Amino acid sequence: MTLTETTLLSNSSRSNGVWRRCRLAIAGMAAMTSLLISAACSSDKGDTEPIVAVQVAAVEKTAIQHTITTQAILFPKQQAAIVPKISAPVRKFLVKRGSPVREGQLLAVLENRDLSAAAQENKGSYEQAQASYETTTRAGLPEEIQKAEADAQQAQQALEAQEKVFQSRQQLFDQGALPRKELDQSRVDVTQARNQYAITRKHLDSLNAIGKQQELKSAAGQLESAKGKYMGAEAQLSYSEIRSPMAGVITDRPLYPGEMAAAGTPLLTVMDISSVIAKAHVPQSDAAALKVGDRGTMTVPGIDDPIEGKVTVVSPALDPNSTTVEVWLEAKNSKHTLKPGTSVQLSLIAQTVKDALVVPASSVITTPEGAPAVMLVGSDGRAHQKTVKLGIRNGDDVQVIEGLTASDKVVSTGAYGLPDKTKVKIEAAEAPAEGSSKEGSKDGSKAPAGGSDEK
Repeated sequence: MTLTETTLLSNSSRSNGVWRRCRLAIAGMAAMTSLLISAACSSDKGDTEPIVAVQVAAVEKTAIQHTITTQAILFPKQQAAIVPKISAPVRKFLVKRGSPVREGQLLAVLENRDLSAAAQENKGSYEQAQASYETTTRAGLPEEIQKAEADAQQAQQALEAQEKVFQSRQQLFDQGALPRKELDQSRVDVTQARNQYAITRKHLDSLNAIGKQQELKSAAGQLESAKGKYMGAEAQLSYSEIRSPMAGVITDRPLYPGEMAAAGTPLLTVMDISSVIAKAHVPQSDAAALKVGDRGTMTVPGIDDPIEGKVTVVSPALDPNSTTVEVWLEAKNSKHTLKPGTSVQLSLIAQTVKDALVVPASSVITTPEGAPAVMLVGSDGRAHQKTVKLGIRNGDDVQVIEGLTASDKVVSTGAYGLPDKTKVKIEAAEAPAEGSSKEGSKDGSKAPAGGSDEK
C-alpha cells in the first residue's frame, strides 16, 4: 500500500468518527428539548393561573361633603312696581333709571291742582262742622227743655200750695170749725197737684236724657262726615305724589314728563339689590337633605371667584308642574356686581361628615343581588369582593359607612367584572398632568412600590 492510499484511508476514518459523534450530540439535544417541552406543557396545565393587572387606592379617613349642584336665576332681595292710584299727567320726575333712592323719597309728581282745590273745600266743611259741634256741646238747654223745666217748677209750687191749704183745713176740721166735705175736697186737690208735678218732672228728665243726647249725636255725625270727606280729599291729593316704598335702585321708568300715567299701570320700578336671591328647583331627594342656614356658592359668568351665600328658603311644598322643590340661596351684593336675571350655577352644601372613610367612586361595583361592593386587595395578593354600605357621594369620592377600615386597599381601576379571589398584579397609576386636581393624583401616590414583583 502506498503512502497516498494510507493517508486517504486515515482521513476517511477520522471523518467517519466525527460524523458519528455529531449525530450522537444532535440526538441528545433533541431528546433534551423534547423533555423540556414536555415539562413546560405539564407545568402550564397544572400550576399557572391568570394574573390580572389592576390599580389600587387606599381607604382615606377624611372629611366629605354632600354637595348639590344645580342651575338658578338671580332675583333682587325686594322689588316694587309702583302703580299710581289715580290717572293724571306726569308733572315731573325727580329720578331716572339707575338712581339710588331711600324709603319714602319723593320720586314723581302728577298733575294735582284739581285735587288740591277739592281738599281745600272739604277742609273748610270739616272746620265748620267742628265749630258747630263745639257750640252744641257748650250751649244751654234747648227751648223745649226750658219749657219743661218751667212746667215742673209751676207744678211743684201748685203742689206746695195745695198741701198748705190741706194742712190749714185739717186744723180747722180738728177744731170743729170746718165741715168734712171741704177737708176731703182739699185732699183731692193735693193728690191732683202731686200727680201733675210727677208728670212734668218725668217729662223734664226725659228731655234732659234723650233730647240733648240726640242733639249731640247729630252734631257728632256731621263732624265725622265732614272729617271723612276731608281725609278722602287729602288722600286723593297724596296719590299725586309718588314715593318709594323701600330703599333701592330705579330700574325702570317707561314714561316722560307730560305723558298720562294710568291707574293700575307701573310708573316706576324699584329694586333692592343690596342682596340677591338665586332661586333654583332641585329634586325632592336632594331637597330633603337641605335646611335653612346651609352654606353654598354661586358661580356667575364673568366673575372668577364663586360667591358665597346662605340658604334662606326650602319650600315646604313641591312645584306641581315639575315636582321639584324651590330653594333660595341669598348672597350679599354690596357692590351691585350681581345682576338680577342672570343664570348662575349653585353648589349647595347639604351635609358635611368629618373623619369619614372615603374611596374612589370608580372602585364601587354592584353585586348580582344589587348591593354595592368593592374588591378588597388582601395580603395574599388576591382581590376579595366585600359588600359595603355607602353614604355621601361627592364627585369622584364616596363615603363608606360599613364594610371597610382605614387600613384597607381597594381596586380603583379594573374592578368591574373581576371574579372574587382573583390573583392581581398592582400597577402604578399614570402620572397626573400638571395642574390636575388632588383626586387625579391620589391613586398614583398611594400605589405600592415594587408591586410588579408580586405574583
